[in-house]
Amino acid sequence: MSDRKLIYGVSFSLLVVSALNLDASDWPRFRGPNGSGVSTDTNPLPATWSDEEHMQWKIELPGPGTSSPIVVGDRIYITCWSGYGISQEDPGDQSNLQRHLICIDRNDGSIIWDKSVAASLPEDQYRGMIPEHGYASHTPISDGERIYVFYGKSGALAYDLEGNELWHTPVGDGLDPQGWGSSSSPVLHGGLVILTASAESNALVGLNAETGEEVWRQEAGGIGSTWGTPVIAEAEGRTDLVIGVPNEIWGLNPETGKLRWYCTAIGDRSYCSSVIADDVGTIYGIEGRGGGSIAVRAGGSGDVTESHVVWTGRDNNRIGTPVLYEGRIYFVSGGVVNCIDAATDEEVYQGRLQAGAATEGQTPPAEGGGRQGGGRGFGGGQEYSSPVIGDGKLYWVSRAGICHVAAVGGEEFEQLAANRMTSETEDFSSSPAISDGQIFIRSSKHLYCISERE
Repeated sequence: MSDRKLIYGVSFSLLVVSALNLDASDWPRFRGPNGSGVSTDTNPLPATWSDEEHMQWKIELPGPGTSSPIVVGDRIYITCWSGYGISQEDPGDQSNLQRHLICIDRNDGSIIWDKSVAASLPEDQYRGMIPEHGYASHTPISDGERIYVFYGKSGALAYDLEGNELWHTPVGDGLDPQGWGSSSSPVLHGGLVILTASAESNALVGLNAETGEEVWRQEAGGIGSTWGTPVIAEAEGRTDLVIGVPNEIWGLNPETGKLRWYCTAIGDRSYCSSVIADDVGTIYGIEGRGGGSIAVRAGGSGDVTESHVVWTGRDNNRIGTPVLYEGRIYFVSGGVVNCIDAATDEEVYQGRLQAGAATEGQTPPAEGGGRQGGGRGFGGGQEYSSPVIGDGKLYWVSRAGICHVAAVGGEEFEQLAANRMTSETEDFSSSPAISDGQIFIRSSKHLYCISERE
């Protein structure tokens, strides 16, 4: 059990938590509120669109990236990179690599400000798995007063809403030994910015959100090969920070990083997706090349495999994170939408996404709308986007740029549309953001806004 052992003896002082200035319709972090992937907005969202209909605007970004957009008030924040690794044929010189945080007006798509940071070198070479997602894979997060970004070994930074840098804190100088890079997004809790610095230092790190000062650091060999983002779960009268790691699920004290509980989970040498939580503290994970899924109640102490695991299954979901809605879990694997009962893991339905369902008047998408494969229990291709739900519809974007829309809540699969985002060659590996009747989808080249707004 040595991989699970954390280093203790970290001093911790209570932080004064400032009031959050977020609106209910904001989408402030990776996959929205607490990483749920569900919008509580009551505004209608379109199922179909084209260049002439419901495409409110489209803007060119200063560089590529696979991080997802976040929305705070009337502004969108998104990261990208420039200067190196734009072309596999000629990646260029690493000394020119820059990370950018972009602030965009949600009303017209105009860029309000662009703040760049030079990379801490050496970075991962632009080869192997790195071109799959690049150097801007961590989604920003906001508390309504500041924007926090994580750039891997180049550190974590905080900006105010006008783009003024407030602090910059390194959290480790390591690189992933497999050459897969870094991608876990930051989370916020109790005045702390919590980072999964797996590649950088095999550690979880808590930083003071106001000053950037390191409050706690918990190193653990078992967190290597982890690319998912933690969630906050309320259970048994306390708050747990929960993350999926290879072979286990961990529950930690978010104020200190100390391990509270763990359970044996999906057996794989990596954990690429994120766990999700319901409103009573049940944690769900679906991951693994060979198939693996689990539901476990947060809370408890020590090994809770026998006491808190609700069910285990063989559902398969490689990189994208599932979404929980009205007692059902939806996930896309190999071009197939899977719907299971969250209480029992029983299959409700499966449905293969059809690119032929493209909106009338669009050019037919490429075959399969992405990298098709099998369904539940079958590996499939390396799609990166996670599904999100809004207005009773599921939205999922293939890397080929087809945004599939399906109904949720029924007893059978119902695909509503397959919208081709562009005829250009672009990579769509980001997850959509939903806010106040608008859907924001980013590619390696553009940010798109889809809405029924006039």
